[in-house]
Amino acid sequence: MSLFSELYTSENLTLSYLCRTLGLRYFTYGILFGCGSSFAFQPSLVILGHYFRQRLGLANGIVTAASSIFSMGLPILLKKVVGPLGLCRTFQILSLLMLVQSVLALTFRPLLPSGTSLMPGMGPDGGPPGLPGAPGSASASRWRRSLVKIRKYFNVRVFSVVPYRMWAFGVATAVLGYFVPYIHLIKFVKEQFQETQREWVLLVCLGASSGVGRLLFGKVGDLIPGVGKIYMQVASFMVLGLMSMMIPLCRVFEGLVVVCVFMGLCDGCFITIMAPIAFELVGPMQASQAIGYLLGLMAVPMTAGPPIAGLLHDYFGNYHVAFYLAGVPPIVGGVVLFFVPMMYKRLQKRQAEASDPSTDRMLKNCSNGDMLPGYTDMETHI
Repeated sequence: MSLFSELYTSENLTLSYLCRTLGLRYFTYGILFGCGSSFAFQPSLVILGHYFRQRLGLANGIVTAASSIFSMGLPILLKKVVGPLGLCRTFQILSLLMLVQSVLALTFRPLLPSGTSLMPGMGPDGGPPGLPGAPGSASASRWRRSLVKIRKYFNVRVFSVVPYRMWAFGVATAVLGYFVPYIHLIKFVKEQFQETQREWVLLVCLGASSGVGRLLFGKVGDLIPGVGKIYMQVASFMVLGLMSMMIPLCRVFEGLVVVCVFMGLCDGCFITIMAPIAFELVGPMQASQAIGYLLGLMAVPMTAGPPIAGLLHDYFGNYHVAFYLAGVPPIVGGVVLFFVPMMYKRLQKRQAEASDPSTDRMLKNCSNGDMLPGYTDMETHI
């Protein structure tokens, strides 16, 4: 999948180079390239779970911190390249970079067996265990075989896990205001601090602190067992919402720098701990689809947030209301996530009680609660 996505994105960058109209570039670079990038991002998170179990958080932090470094440096490089070379040549350079990534994708070697499932209630192919008509059964019809294959690759049964469902929708709620500071912060600075020319410092602080946060909280996440890692996301979303609300309250530029540092740390915590939580909630064999569905749910609110903030700016004439409201969804999402570990432990306790062999089930059908020695409940009743 990763190799295919890298080749796919490289081809779309080449198509963007060949396009001569803006509408076609919206399609090739905006839609096709975006889809290919999502295909490339997900396997890079999932494959780490095949190699690292005890230090998955740290490994994830190192990988995502490297992406943070490129996020800071690549825009500066592209700005210097586009001028002398032009946009078409820049697309060619980016296409070559994607080809290099396709070669690196060949190093992905899945170590977990593909025929097992570690999530309770699921069979090897994503369906219920022991389903008649599964692959290999003599009575399986062609339609049922096709259905099982579809379920294997489009398995929505991860949503039957209540803690995962709560976590996924809680994160999707929290990220509604996630991109608002990233998109509108520079314009806010130009309106609020017209005399400053250092707005680029804020982006550097966001990127640098995010990279540090990914390394730091990745290591911290490894020290917290089980689904307790979710509380790290709760704290990060809460602080992220408060920092977003504090942006309009900053009267000096240095105050914005401090806010951006805290926002970057929270961003690093949220990104780094996302994959380890998915592995904890649904197991390694279902983590790929769990992360994919989560990213899909996140895409809609993350995309809708900045346009809504822009409309609020046009209506009120400033960004104050936009940043205040952008801080509400992370706080609401953090409150929802706070109850996920409790729900997970409650379900685990129920499953442990249901599978306890020491429970005496023979007393359930006895009318008076007494049984004769050496007789079953049915014999006693007779």
